[in-house]
Amino acid sequence: MSRQSHEVDYEIKGHDMQLVEVELDPQETVVAEAGAMTYMEEDIAFEAKMGDGSEPDAGFFGKLMSAGKRAISGESVFMTHFTNNGFTKRRVAFAAPYPGTILAIDLAQCGGELICQKDSFLAAAMGTKVSTRFNRKLGAGFFGGEGFILQSLQGDGMAFIHAGGTLIKKELNGETLRVDTGCIAAFTPGIDYDIERAGSMKSMFFGGEGLFLATLSGHGSVWLQSLPFSRMADRIIANAPSSGGSSQGEGSVLGSIGRMIDGR
Repeated sequence: MSRQSHEVDYEIKGHDMQLVEVELDPQETVVAEAGAMTYMEEDIAFEAKMGDGSEPDAGFFGKLMSAGKRAISGESVFMTHFTNNGFTKRRVAFAAPYPGTILAIDLAQCGGELICQKDSFLAAAMGTKVSTRFNRKLGAGFFGGEGFILQSLQGDGMAFIHAGGTLIKKELNGETLRVDTGCIAAFTPGIDYDIERAGSMKSMFFGGEGLFLATLSGHGSVWLQSLPFSRMADRIIANAPSSGGSSQGEGSVLGSIGRMIDGR
């Protein structure tokens, strides 16, 4: 059975700051999130389009609906299509804006769909449907935070997502896994996702693990990220200098000396 998506080759490079280099045959196309491209070789042309191109007969209003869902979730309305217009293989590379790990998934090998955090998508072979998925559970909706709005990648080709920090894969066979809501990177369709209260009231307010946890149960694969961007951003903000010019946290003494040298 032939694939509907383009069959692209790839190579993941680096360790803590990874990028994925995608090799395109003549007239092959890869679709990427706006701003993810790092470099591309000659003969590769790119064009910003509304939608992922997986449904060319969807019409203007169909594309507009899909773009509207992306806009509601905070994603860019447009996606960038990179096509090799030459006569030999060419490469284009994509990277995420913060440290982490790139996961390469053959959607044909995981039931044709991968569900991931809304801002983790990097790129995918042309023919992959990239859509926004709202969790239907009330608990996830009110308390899930990052896990409420998810992305669904559907197709039979290669897809690339980015996870913060180290990526850990767990296989569930009827078990239940409880996870910080921001630490979920992706999971397969056989996994049921919900939100539960994090222990007793004392643990919720003083335990430092948040008020709610995500529960993942069922049969399938789960990928977890050790450093969600929101956690890293919170730490940076907590230790950033205040608007009044004073510094807090580690390095504040050295920071003050540096400002004196600069004349500030």
